[in-house]
Amino acid sequence: QVQLVESGGGSVQPGGSLRLSCAASGSIPSINGVAWYRQAPGKQRELVAGSTTDGRTNYADSVKGRFTISRDNAKNTVSLQMAPLKPEDTAVYYCNLRIWSTEGVPHDYWGQGTQVTVSA
Repeated sequence: QVQLVESGGGSVQPGGSLRLSCAASGSIPSINGVAWYRQAPGKQRELVAGSTTDGRTNYADSVKGRFTISRDNAKNTVSLQMAPLKPEDTAVYYCNLRIWSTEGVPHDYWGQGTQVTVSA
């Protein structure tokens, strides 16, 4: 059973920074995708940043140039460095792990979520 545990959320002022971390445990194939999603009150969950095993990354337009996703394949961890933060970044952030079965069917695993609040 795969488990994801997040840490690093909190409250900061606009212009500040936070680093989110996610540790995965369990049976994890070497080829996988990791990502951070977020969900603000009254809004749908949205992709913030993603990373593949071979190092490709992608970002939501709203965070490009401000957020950086990084992963350590040996430790099964993924981080999200966020700076400078804006009030519109306020949301619950979720770590996501996607693995594929031998038939190519994707399976998603989620962390419990961590709150990020940006306000003056």
